Formats: sequence, structure tokens, C-alpha cells
Amino acid sequence: MMLIRQVICFCLLATLLHPTTSSDLFRVGLKKRRLELDDIRASRVIRKLKHSQGELTYYPSFATLGGESSEENQVILKNYLDAQYYGVIGIGTPPQEFEVIFDTGSSNLWVPSIHCKFLDLACWVHHKYKSRKSKTYTKNGKPCTITYGSGFISGFFSQDNVEVGGLVVKDQEFIEATHEGSLSFLLAKFDGLFGLGFQEISEGNAVPVWYNMVDQELVKEKVFSFWLNRDADAEMGGEIVFGGVDPAHFKGYHTYVPVTRKGYWQFNMGDIFVRNDSTGFCEQGCEAIMDSGTSLLAGPTTVITQINHGIGARGVVSAECKIVVSQYGEMIWDLLVSKVLPSLVCKEIGLCVFGKEAGVISVVEQEGSSVLCKVCEMAVVWVETRLKQKETKEKVFEDLNKLCESFPSPAGESIVDCNNFQNMPNVTFTIGGNPFSLTPQQYILKTGVGYAETCISGFSAYDLPPPTGPLWILGDVFMGAYHTVFDSGNLKIGIAEAT
Repeated sequence: MMLIRQVICFCLLATLLHPTTSSDLFRVGLKKRRLELDDIRASRVIRKLKHSQGELTYYPSFATLGGESSEENQVILKNYLDAQYYGVIGIGTPPQEFEVIFDTGSSNLWVPSIHCKFLDLACWVHHKYKSRKSKTYTKNGKPCTITYGSGFISGFFSQDNVEVGGLVVKDQEFIEATHEGSLSFLLAKFDGLFGLGFQEISEGNAVPVWYNMVDQELVKEKVFSFWLNRDADAEMGGEIVFGGVDPAHFKGYHTYVPVTRKGYWQFNMGDIFVRNDSTGFCEQGCEAIMDSGTSLLAGPTTVITQINHGIGARGVVSAECKIVVSQYGEMIWDLLVSKVLPSLVCKEIGLCVFGKEAGVISVVEQEGSSVLCKVCEMAVVWVETRLKQKETKEKVFEDLNKLCESFPSPAGESIVDCNNFQNMPNVTFTIGGNPFSLTPQQYILKTGVGYAETCISGFSAYDLPPPTGPLWILGDVFMGAYHTVFDSGNLKIGIAEAT
């Protein structure tokens, strides 16, 4: 996992879970939100780790979903591309609702606990599980800690019923998080994670929820599938089907490739092409994972650099700078107009938090946050000077965005010219011997509006050293373009064009 420097901030409305009329298939409607400042940090959450060609197959036994469609989801933020998806589950009897990321790159279910540590703000600002209010709660108490690229959570195991899309999984072991050691979790609007990986990477060897769905015969087929909607104007954010696939969300057939290593949903991938030119990096095969918990598509710096060069991308700090202006400019302006000391402005809005004031923030995360802090401090100086010169707000921010272009570029993400889409090539990944192309419209994420509009490359550099690496992480950028089926019965992953 790459280190997260600030956090995932996902402001989504709560959504209800709906069973279908089929007794074997269950759908979970997913909320979506558009990309904003903290989602740029989220793009660095490349946090999972870990060859054979596949065949072209289709499962005719998978039933067609019938009945009414899922309740329409609502895009609650405007002018930002979709970055992350999550839905609602219930824990306990009666069920207590939580918004969770359905993450194929981890295997534990965790939510905040009412027993949060007193000063753990990340825990207290989210929905918390209250065991005393559940009739089906069973005490466990075994302590645990899980470390993510975005930070860590610690707490203890408990056991209770878990409701997912109308299914009730009985006596599910999960984690009550009492400490969320990261600024990431403080700013995030989701409550917890719902792991859909294999038990091999489950903390405490806890049985994943999906395993219990199968063992308790709640689904007929040992398959779950993802559809992630990348239409920024659509209300329906996405869908997970437990027990099969929804044919309304893909066309043609799925190409299936075998899982090469249980833990993450890992498989072998072939060569990668920019337009029709081979990058040469994966001609002999590369290991990859399909990861719904990662926003972008990540790979080794060597080939990601080639891809980003081929699409005309450049460093991302200027994009971060512009998004600071877009997201926090008004706040900076208002605080300065209100005579707040310039030296305190960035602290007030939470972009400069270090030392004792940082609390649970790690040293690494503080280092990443310093980029945002420096951008903020630059913006404060600029705005303060122009206020004294009585320049208009519009002129101040137009010039500030131009100044952003001077910021240096770190390794990792890159940006492209928003007006150059027609000249950008497709990028094609070979999986199971078949080509899976991403168009510029699919691999570029837009953020901001007007003079603050920025286009971000969906290809992010991430280097995992041998023997585990190099490893590719196909996140939401890829899964948004391709419907994916996770077949735990036959240990295969299926990929088809999404509709």
C-alpha cells in the first residue's frame, strides 16, 4: 500500500440495502461521490499486496435479476469525478446502520465502537456500534490491530448478526475499533471497511462475512460481482450482487482468469500498450490484484512513467495546490477578512497539524501533510498581500492558480491538460489473452471547476519490492470500465465491458 498523506473524505448520504425478488441473488446499492481534495490523497491509498492465462467463459446458471431495481442513489457533491464507492450494512438486532467500503483488498469487517478512546476524534465523529443495544451480541474481546497504508485501527473482536442487502449473516465475527490512528479516518465520512478478500489475510484469522454467507447457504452461487458507475450525472452509484451477476450491467462475455495467490484477488496480467505501442514491461507476465478499495490504477514507477508520458501527464502537486484553492480558498479568504492571524489560518482549517497537536498522526503522514501545509501557507501569504492591495477575490484566485504551476512534482500521481482529451491514446491491458482498453474519458478524473479545473491521470506509481512485487493494483479506474465477477468457488476473476 502506498502511504496516504492525508485522507479519504467521502461525503455520501446513507443508502438502504435491497434484496431482489430472486431468492439467490442480492444486490447492494452503492453510493458514490466525486473527487475532491482528500480524494487526491485517497489515490495514494494503494494498500494491498501480494500465472497462467485465462479462458473466455460465461456462467449460464447465474440468474437474471428480476423485480424492482435498487433505490436510486444520489450524487451529493457536484463538479468532482467519482473516486470511491460504499454502501450501508446493519450490525446487531435491531440492526445498527454503518456506511462501509466493500473492499476486495482486505478481509476483515470493522466499524467504530462506542468504547472509543476518549480523545480518538476519528472514532467519535462516525457511527458507533453499541453492543448493549443488540439482542444477538456475543462477547469476544480478543484484541487486534490492522495496519493500512492510510493508517491503522485497533480494537477488539465481537460477534453479532450482520445484515447485507437483505441477507442476515448470523454470528459474524467483526472488529469494534476503539482507536483509528490516522487523520485519514478522521476526515473520512465512511464508518468502516467490509473486507471481501480471502481468509488468508484476515486479521486474527477471522472468518470473512462472504465465507459465512456461503456457509450459511444464504447464496446459491459462490460468486459476488461489482458494477461501479462512472457516469458523473447518474444517481445510481454502483451495485454489488451477492450470489451471481446482474446482466444489465455488462455486455458480451466475461473473460475469466485464475486466482494465482489466495489472500488478495491476485491474477496474472500480460503486456500493456499505450495506443498500439508495447511498454514491454509485462510481456512475460505481471502479477496484479483487483481491488475495489483503491481509487486509481497503480503499478511500478518504470512503466507508469511510460504510460503517463504517453498520455502527456505531468506531476500532481500543482493539481493539489489548485484543489486547495478550490476547496479551501473561500475559507482562507473569510478567515483573513475576519482578522484571524495569518499564522493561524492553516491550522484553523486543518491543513497544518504537526507535533503534539497531531495526536495520532504518524510521522510518515505528517511528512505527506506538509505538502498541503506548504500550499496552504503559500495561499495565505498570497491572499493576505492581495487583500491589502484591494484586489477582487476572483482576480486573487485566478492568479493563485497560476502560481500553483510552479510547485514541484513528487513521485506518484500526475495531471494532464483537460483540453487535450482528443489527442490522448487508449491504454490497453492484456488479461486472459484478451485486450481491455481504457479510454481517456475512463482513465482521467476531473476535479474542480472553471479556472480551478484539474484533470488527474488515473495511473499512479507504486513500487513494491521483490519478492512480493512488482505488483499492479487495478482499482476503481479499471473496475468502473469493466464489470467484475469474483468467483470464490472456482477461484477465478471475470471481466466484461460494463454498461
